[in-house]
This record gives sequence, structure tokens and C-alpha cells, in this order.
Amino acid sequence: MTDFQPIQLSAAVPDDDEDIARADLYGLLATLFYRAPDAALLRHIAAGRAHGEDAETVLGRAWNALCDAASVATEAETGEEYRELFVGVGRPEVILYGSFYLTGFMNERPLIALRDNLARYGLVRHEDVSETEDHIATLCEVMRFLVAGEDPGVSNLGEQQRFFAQHLQPWVGKLCDALNGHPQARFYRGVADLMRAFAEIEAVALEMH
Repeated sequence: MTDFQPIQLSAAVPDDDEDIARADLYGLLATLFYRAPDAALLRHIAAGRAHGEDAETVLGRAWNALCDAASVATEAETGEEYRELFVGVGRPEVILYGSFYLTGFMNERPLIALRDNLARYGLVRHEDVSETEDHIATLCEVMRFLVAGEDPGVSNLGEQQRFFAQHLQPWVGKLCDALNGHPQARFYRGVADLMRAFAEIEAVALEMH
């Protein structure tokens, strides 16, 4: 159910169950931040509740809260919310681009550094994608590639740690704050809480390697 691919990549299935779960969650977050979930994806999320010990973790609680939100939301409601928050007329209510949170402006130096890294990974943006590469959905998809990609020279823990530390960790919390504090964020407040919980876990886990 995670079909967003803003860049041209080739991914394999990871060997480790934890990495499979990480890749899937990065893929889901990429999809949710790129477009509003349709009815099928809402049903898929709602049906995937964590149970037992998994439900008692910080990530499990955030996930189950999103499952609850998905179980009562409609495709029309999430579509309207997405447009209100991220599209709008003129400047969106909530910006989804890293350069803005890092510099206060769009298309600044962080985007140049990001493009250099993507070129090193052999990743190319699809011609029909208008969003710049520092869109949160693209960055989540790149992390999915670094977790699940076929080339061990690129898709390895070292690259995951470097990419996350440079291009996600410095600003993703600010995006989550913006969503948590916005009165129009309902379903996407749950997405932000899941993103924050996952990013905090990733920061600690990747730093340990």
C-alpha cells in the first residue's frame, strides 16, 4: 500500500524483519505526505493495529492513534484536510520542504547538498514530479531505498545514518510541531505524531551503529 516513488529506484526485500518494518513505514509516510490517503489506504491503516507489547511502545501508541484516526476518517475528509494544510492558495499553511525549516527559504543550500547525495546514490527524480527533492515524502522514500535497496555499497547502515543526520533529523521535528499546532490538522496530526516517534527512534538506533 506504499506506492509513492518520486525518484527512480530499485528496491529489494530486506533480509531482517526490523528493516522490512522500517522500509514499509518510510514508504507509508512518503505516501501520506505526498497525497491524501484514499479509502483503501485508510482501511489498510485502520486494520493494522499493534497488539500486545508492541502496542505499549512509543511508536506503537502513535501507530494505534493513527489507526484510530484512519478508522473514522473518510477519503473526502482527508483530501480536504490535505489541501487545506499543504496546497492552498499561495503559500501553504504547512510547508513540507526541508530547505524552509533549515534556512527560512525554499531551494537553498540544503537542496544542493541533497542533490549531490542523490546523484551519488544514482537516484534521479521522475520528470513528472514537480516537487523539489527536499520534500519530506521524497526524503522518506530515499530512506526506504537506503534500507531496502539492492546495492550494499549504497543501501547500508552507514549511508542511512549519514543521510538521516544531514537531511531529516535537523528539521523533521519542526514539521511535526507545525502540524501538531495547526487547528486544521486532524488526521495529519496523527501522521505527525507517528513521524516524530519514528524519527526519534531512528535517530537513536542509527547513532548506535
